[in-house]
This record gives sequence, structure tokens and C-alpha cells, in this order.
Amino acid sequence: MKRTQIASYGYFRLAVASVEHRIADLEFNAEQIVSAALRAKKQGCHCVVFPELGLTGYGCGDLFFQSVLLERSRQVLGDLKQLTRHEQMILIVGAPIAQGGRLFNCAVVISGGEILGVIPKTYLPNTQEFYEERWFSSAQDRTSDQLSLCGDLVPFGDDLLFRQRDLPGCVIGVEICEDGWVANPPSGQMAVAGATVLVNLSASPEILGKQEYRRQLVQSQSARCLAAYAYASAGPGESSTDLVFSGHSLIAENGQILAETERFSFSTQLAFGDVDIDRLYNERHKNNSFAASCANQSYRVIEFSCAEQAHTPLRRSVNKHPFVPADQAQRAQHCEEIFMLQTTALAKRLNHIGARRVVIGISGGLDSTLALLVTVKAFDRLGLERSGIVAVTMPGFGTTSRTRGNAEALIELLGAECRVISIDAAVRQHFADIGHDESVHDITYENAQARERTQLLMDIANQQGGIVIGTGDLSELALGWCTYNADHMSMYGVNCGVPKTLVRYLVSWCAQSSFCGETSRVLEDICATPVSPELLPPDEAGEISQVTEDHVGPYELHDFYLFQVVRHQFAPRKVFFLARQAFADSYDDATLLRWLTVFYRRFFSQQFKRSCLPDGPKVGSVALSPRGDWRMPSDACVQLWLDELEGLHV
Repeated sequence: MKRTQIASYGYFRLAVASVEHRIADLEFNAEQIVSAALRAKKQGCHCVVFPELGLTGYGCGDLFFQSVLLERSRQVLGDLKQLTRHEQMILIVGAPIAQGGRLFNCAVVISGGEILGVIPKTYLPNTQEFYEERWFSSAQDRTSDQLSLCGDLVPFGDDLLFRQRDLPGCVIGVEICEDGWVANPPSGQMAVAGATVLVNLSASPEILGKQEYRRQLVQSQSARCLAAYAYASAGPGESSTDLVFSGHSLIAENGQILAETERFSFSTQLAFGDVDIDRLYNERHKNNSFAASCANQSYRVIEFSCAEQAHTPLRRSVNKHPFVPADQAQRAQHCEEIFMLQTTALAKRLNHIGARRVVIGISGGLDSTLALLVTVKAFDRLGLERSGIVAVTMPGFGTTSRTRGNAEALIELLGAECRVISIDAAVRQHFADIGHDESVHDITYENAQARERTQLLMDIANQQGGIVIGTGDLSELALGWCTYNADHMSMYGVNCGVPKTLVRYLVSWCAQSSFCGETSRVLEDICATPVSPELLPPDEAGEISQVTEDHVGPYELHDFYLFQVVRHQFAPRKVFFLARQAFADSYDDATLLRWLTVFYRRFFSQQFKRSCLPDGPKVGSVALSPRGDWRMPSDACVQLWLDELEGLHV
């Protein structure tokens, strides 16, 4: 993977550490913290989060009352303060801190040779195995907003946020263990107040089933807060008098686990995550519900700086197929859910208008096949006879025997009514009417065929008292790779929310899960057929001569670009950066940049086709309906985006 200055692309590298430690052995614990911090620094890390009460150990019990323990804790914090002066990183360490005659369970934030702030724990568990109120007071009981620590007057309280000067969108909010498990965690208020990186210093004992619950808690809080959530938990070096600690530390971003540590290891475990601050910022900008959530308290914002990060590879995976889960079991579940969304949407529309017949054009390609499968299942759910599906295959100048044979066979196998109508004579008459030379294979030659097919479908629908089912997919809409008022138009488009890279998997999933025998064989052959509009004559061998991706570019690239541009609103520079990470083993930089430029040009110039889309269901996080997710003027200028692309060097 390419090495780069990832901070310049809006990433903040942090680590969670479950360190080897001993109860009340502060010298040993401090050594382990320093060692972990230096390891993290070598990995280009800006911030390291350590467990709750990591300096002393969580299980000290009444030793927390010992003045020698508290005094040595302060001295060790002073040593850590000096470390950050030389290493230029931010450490967040757990320690017991006395203030105003009370003892607090605290997170100490250290950076640049200073203690930036001390955050006391708010919610102290005092049931079952927990007995924290015996030793500690809640943040709500503090008597001052400052305390004297290691020779400095330091901000003290649960109202502190920490902002990185060089990356203003990176704002850190801190809570401690139980704070994150209550019904209304402080991190929610911190997020609304601007925190994009939420950290939790924890000592969470392990019991049966708690690992998955903890993971779900971290994931859901990061998603709810549109933030990163870093959870550092104490390991098995904690006291085993009554409990076992596993050191299960995690980093999540907006509902996705980026990294987690190995459990039950006595040695120090570090998990790293490159948090995408740009992504989080953009998510918040477009979510007015998040912005409307008012923080119930004000916060003091403390700024810090981090050293320039070394050129390192991005420490997070970049999925080259963001619409398609890599895990096969998850992919199957994904396909099942999408197929159910499509069939439910169509069934609702048919039920609402009282239609018992539909018309659909079948080419033997992927899109029309998926639309037919959806229609068949919708009819089954409504208890309608499949013979009410009028499936029309309309061979023309570019139709091959393979696609025509698959189309006719599939229609028959599924029990729909099959009609075969050649468009050759009608299109030739049209050429004669408009004075077009049939030997000139230009855009008129191609689009006349597409529009003739749509006219047939619309008129047959009038005859049958039904509606035309659209077959075009999300990728074609993004690129405008559809003929205006031809395959672009229908009365209900069931595939409008499904990108091309996913269509193939959906058809294959149907072949494996819902059908068998000859039907499955035909579906698998359709999946193996190159994507083509078949508007130009076949080659001498009778094979497809017009392969879509040779002209418009690889759909896997365009779907990747679509996801980054529309879902995450990333700038061209960052989209290109991510493409280089994802496709390093598939395409060179010049190829990536070429098709990215094509994507932007087509995406802007073809908005007019999306502005008048038929109804159709949204099935994923990216949709282009002008009534829903994407409102864009058809005459918007693309130059700003192209200028940024032209400034990139390959």
C-alpha cells in the first residue's frame, strides 16, 4: 500500500492500549505505558488511550486511600508529561486524583509537555462486583474547575474538549468506563458540542457474553454520535480475586469496527485506527437531526498540536467494492435484504394501483434479469399468476444468440408470458423517415433502437392495462449511461437503487438460493455475460462487439467513485487517494485518474436524466432520486472538481 502523509487527507491516527501491568506497582506500570507510547509513536500515532486507572491498576481497593500511592501517581504523571515534550504526542492516562478533599477516578490528558486537562468520572458503579463509591466521588461533586498538578494549574472537570490545531475537525471528548454504559452517556453531549473522537478509559471485567455486548455498545455509540469511539480496557494483569479482565479494546467509526485487541493476553496489546475526520464532519453536515440536538452543557475547548506524521501506509482497509460485502455470509444476507426491499416496493405499487399485469423488456442481460426476478417474486407474494407478467424480448441489430436464447429460456422457465418482437423493420422504417443511413453506426443508430423498444413496452402496457417495469440500475443513472426517454423511462424502476457491481451478485444469489436446475444454469450464464447494450452489430463470430466497460470505464471503479463522492462527499483529491489504496493491485494511477475524470464529467452533465426519474425504491445508503437523496441542478458546473483533478500528479 502506498505511503503518504495521511493527515493531509483528514485522518487522525490513534491507538488503544491494553498494557501489561501490576496492581499498585506504579514503576512497572509507568514503564509499560511509556513502552506502549513509544511503540505507537513508531507507527505514526498521534494519540494513545490507556485503560481506566492504568497507573495504579483498577483493583487497588482500599489502597486508593494510601497517601504514598496517590503521591507516586502524581510523580509518574510528571514523568509522562516530560515524555510528551520530546515525543510530541497526546497520551490519555487513567489515574486517581485528589482535589478539594475528595478522590476522583480520572483521565489525564497529556501533550506537548503539558497536562492539558483532567476529566473525573461521572457515573460510579456501586452494585454487584463494583464498589467505586467507597473510594471515589463523582465529577458532579467537584468543587473547582481547576486543580494543581505537577506544578501546573490544570483545567479539571467533565466539561473539557480537546481540539487539534492542525486538524480543527478533530475534537477529542473523554469519558470513563461506566459513563459509556449509562442510558445517556456524556459522550453524546460531547459529540453534539463538536467532539468527533470519543475515548473511553475502561476497566471492564469479562463474563460470558460480555465481549459481543461491549462490541455492540462501542459500535452503536459511534454510529449514534457520528464519531469515532476508542475504548481502552484493562487486561488480565488486574486483580483476579473475584474477577477476570480480558483487555478487550476497540476502535469504531460511525458504526464500523476499525480495530480491536486480542483478549486475555498478559503482554501489552495495541490496536491502531486511522479515523476519517473528513467523513465524520461531512456526515454531520448533512444530518440536520444531529445538528438540532442541543448540548445541555457548555464545554471548555483546549487546543493541542501533534508533530508532523511520517509517511506511512493508511492503517485501515479501503473496500474496492463498497456496495458489496466481502464476507460471503454477510453478502448473502445483504442480497436477501435488498431483494426483499425491491419486491416489497413493487408489490406495494401493484397493490395500490390494482394492477394484475405488468410489462417488462428482457434482453438477456443482468439488469433486466434482476428486474424480472423481482417482478416474479412480487407476483408470488401478492398471489398473482405469473402469466400476468408480459416479458418482451426485442432482438435488434446487435442482439446475439446467447443473450436472446437466455432471455427466452428464462421467461419460459419462470412461467411468464413470452413475446418476441423484432425491432429491425420498425427501426429501418424510422431511419427512412428521418433520413438516416443505416450504415452509419452513430448515436442516432443506437438510440433509435432503444427508443423503439421503450415505445413497444409502453404501448403493450396500455393494451394490457398494466405498467412498464424499469430495469436501469443506479450506476447507469450516475453515469447517464441510458437513452433519454428510452431505457431511462418506465412506470416503476425496481433497480434504481442497486449499483452495477451488486446487480451481478443479486442475480447469482437468486440462482443459488431461490432457483435450481435449468433456471439456475441460465442465471449463472447471464452473470457470466459481458455488460452490453447490444446496439451495435455482433462481431464476425456472432459475439458481443459493444462491451460497455470498454467505452464508459470499469463499473467497479465508477461504483467506488460514486460511493465516495455521493455517500461521503469527499473531494476529488481524496477520492483519488482512496482509489489508489483500494486498487493498487488492479489499475495504475493514470488509469484511475482517467476514469475518475470521466466519472465527474458524466455525473455532472447527465443530471438532467436523473431530474425526471420514475418512482423506484431506495435500497442502500446511496440513492439519486431527485425527490429524495440527491437534488442537483442540471446545469451545475463541473470545473471546480476538474481543476482539482488536473492538479494531481501521476
